Order: sequence, then structure tokens, then C-alpha cells
Amino acid sequence: MFKIVSKKELNPTVTFMSVEAPLVAKKAKAGQFIIFRAKEDSERIPLTIAGYDREKGTVDIIFQIVGAGTEVLNSLNEGENIQDFVGPLGNPTEIEGLKKVAVVGGGVGCAIAYPVAKALHEQGCEVTSIVGFRNKDLVILEDEFKAVSSDYILMSDDGSVGEKGVVTQPLDKLLADGTEFDEVIAIGPLIMMKFVVATTKKYNVKTVVSMNPIMVDGTGMCGGCRLTVGGKTKFACVDGPDFDGFEVDFDEAMARGSVYKPFETKAREETCNLLKKEVQ
Repeated sequence: MFKIVSKKELNPTVTFMSVEAPLVAKKAKAGQFIIFRAKEDSERIPLTIAGYDREKGTVDIIFQIVGAGTEVLNSLNEGENIQDFVGPLGNPTEIEGLKKVAVVGGGVGCAIAYPVAKALHEQGCEVTSIVGFRNKDLVILEDEFKAVSSDYILMSDDGSVGEKGVVTQPLDKLLADGTEFDEVIAIGPLIMMKFVVATTKKYNVKTVVSMNPIMVDGTGMCGGCRLTVGGKTKFACVDGPDFDGFEVDFDEAMARGSVYKPFETKAREETCNLLKKEVQ
């Protein structure tokens, strides 16, 4: 059992939790993930590690409430326990030797992008953070990004905060103006990462993307997280989650991910009804 030591709402659909997990905290690095089960009968769900404190033995997670598993997790409060919390899993983001990087985050993907930006900053890298949200009410981690970024660019679809537009617009402008990045790291919705790659490909700038498909066991056994990368089958849990964006088949990944949406919607509705009955 893993105790929730703190919990707060970042926006109406995104929650932050700090969890007591000293063995995970001891080994965790930016880019890795955990797999949790909120309760004994809950599904297994992967979440990227949003932060960690080795001295306190805590691991931070940030999640969007989109399905049954995250609905149950969000029903737990400070002082209560998570059934399973396994990790760190996957490979850390490779940042050694990088001097100037653009970190591009979209929506809740910023929770994954932030620890990468922080790790880069801590090794002396010049970080340009470009983050995008649908509107001002959904913005998360603004102060945290500013603290680790040489340049912080905030975009919103409706222009209610930052600049109006999508993350590829300022990225394209920077590259067109001659800004040279050692690498671009993109983390967010598949469609966003696809268009970031399309932008950087014009300038032949190495681009790494973080892939987070459906996952069950996290050890490469189930095959649920398979992707086509460079014409070969890869598994996000053991080969990733980071991959060369130029080689990822985004269209296939989006098609596979959409297959499960009706099931996720139904499962969430059933879970919400059960949770309401428990409260009553």
C-alpha cells in the first residue's frame, strides 16, 4: 500500500498527487513512468513520473480524469492508500550533452514535459519551453516551467491566455529565424506531436517524442503498447517511452488508441455510478 501524502486540483480535470514510494523515488529519473492500481479490483494504468524527492521518499504524479481508473484514483484523498504503485519503468529521457533544447508540451502532457525541462535546466542546458492549452482554465505548472526555462512561451487555442494559436507556430518561427536547437522534445496529444515532427522535419532538427499508448503489464509481455517505429514493431514500455519522432507511425498509433474510447467511456460511467453509491 502506498500512502497519498498530498493532493490538489490543478484544473477541473487534472489532479496532482504526491505518493509515499521510497523505493521508486530512489531510482526515478525524468521520462520514466509507474503503473498503479488505485484499489484491489482496479485496472492497471501507467502514469509518467512528474517529480520525485529522494530524501522524503515521495513520487509525484499528475493525471487527467478520463477513464474508470483515474476516476477511482481521484476519489482517494490525502492519508488514504493506493493499492499498487510499481516503478520506475521505461527508459529515462536521454539528456546528457544537450546544451540547447526546445521542450514542447501540450495539455496534460506538460506534466511529463516539466520534469524533462527541469532535468535539462539542472545540467546547465538552455531550455525554451513552448506549452499549449485549450484555454486559460486548463493551464498547469506555469510557474514551474518559468523557473527552469530561459524562454517560456504559452499558447492557447482561444487566446484567453498567452498567445493565440498552437505550439507549432512559435516553434516554426524560432526555427525559421535561425534558432539552432540540439534537439526538440515533444510531449502531448498524438496529433500535436505529429505536427511538431512535421514542423521540425523541415529544418532537420532531431525530435524526440514520448509515446503513451494503452499499456497493461509494463514489461513487454502483453504487447498492448506496440508501436511502429522505423518500420519495426516497438513496445513503449520497454523500448520507450521516448522515440525518434521522425520514425513514429503516428497515424497507426492514433487509430489504435481510438479503438478503446467507447469502452473507456462506458467504464467511466459505470465507475462514477458506483462511486456515487459508495458516498451515499
